[in-house]
Amino acid sequence: MDVLDDVLDTLNLKGAFYFRTDFSSPWAVTVPDLRQAARFHLVVQGRCHVGFPSGASADIGPGDLVLIPRGQSHVLADVAGREAPPLETVLAGYDGRGVLVVGTGDSSATTQMVCGHFTFRAGADHPILRALPEYLVTTNAMRARRPWLDDILRLVVRQVFSDTIGSTATVTRLSEIVFIELLRVGIGQSAGLRSVLEAFQDQQIGGALQLIHAEPERSWTVESLAASVGMSRSRFAERFSDLMGAGPMSYLTDWRLQKALSLLDDARCSVQQVASRTGYQSPAAFTRAFTGKFGLAPTEYRRSPDNIANRPNNVAIDPEHQRSS
Repeated sequence: MDVLDDVLDTLNLKGAFYFRTDFSSPWAVTVPDLRQAARFHLVVQGRCHVGFPSGASADIGPGDLVLIPRGQSHVLADVAGREAPPLETVLAGYDGRGVLVVGTGDSSATTQMVCGHFTFRAGADHPILRALPEYLVTTNAMRARRPWLDDILRLVVRQVFSDTIGSTATVTRLSEIVFIELLRVGIGQSAGLRSVLEAFQDQQIGGALQLIHAEPERSWTVESLAASVGMSRSRFAERFSDLMGAGPMSYLTDWRLQKALSLLDDARCSVQQVASRTGYQSPAAFTRAFTGKFGLAPTEYRRSPDNIANRPNNVAIDPEHQRSS
């Protein structure tokens, strides 16, 4: 089993292209928060300064891409320090088709970008998402060292600027591949991300993750997982925690509930079936764990899954499934 593929599929990764720009200096815009999302901006021409509330910033040029993993608010501008109106103001009168034009300066000196985002299911959570830094920059030089990513981004740009039938659909599907490739590039910029991806590839910890993802309903224990990958209990628990940032049983409990979110989206699957397929002995035990994690019962989530985005995200403590790691 490809664990990363299972993670992104369960978290419901979806790409969305939302506009391309033609900004003439002076220009600036404040992009608002977008929960359960990761935004990206790819510079095709010109330069862009990206500023964050933390005070961090990045300057990107032609061929560079910035990924903002947690969808937090940020300012895009030609230079730092500009007064930046909200994106909603800039978008007034723009119908989402064609190019978003701001300013009337020299057309040969405008900043042209392709902007989009990736969304995840409401309530989506995983160590790989938690490990992502405030932002990731992929430069043109970094792309050149990764021909696969470079080819995809070049294809995205060609499709965006072609305005042909189906180009938007093509871009949104390609962008999901881009996200996966950007994770690999991001290894060099985030120790946490490097650690989680190392766990996926580790012969023993990766083997344990494959077992968990292949059979989340199985009554796994630290001992049984350790034995399955040929490690002692203590060494397995320690290395798993070091790489993943969570103990094996904590990871298993959280992953079962992420799978439950995915299964609940299928109206043909009853709550009892969801409970059984995620390792709970009864619907009541499953409901307690789900409510403890997401702040609403499975039946409530089914009625309005978007509500979960505004609920507390507490880790469930279920005596039937939470053992010491």
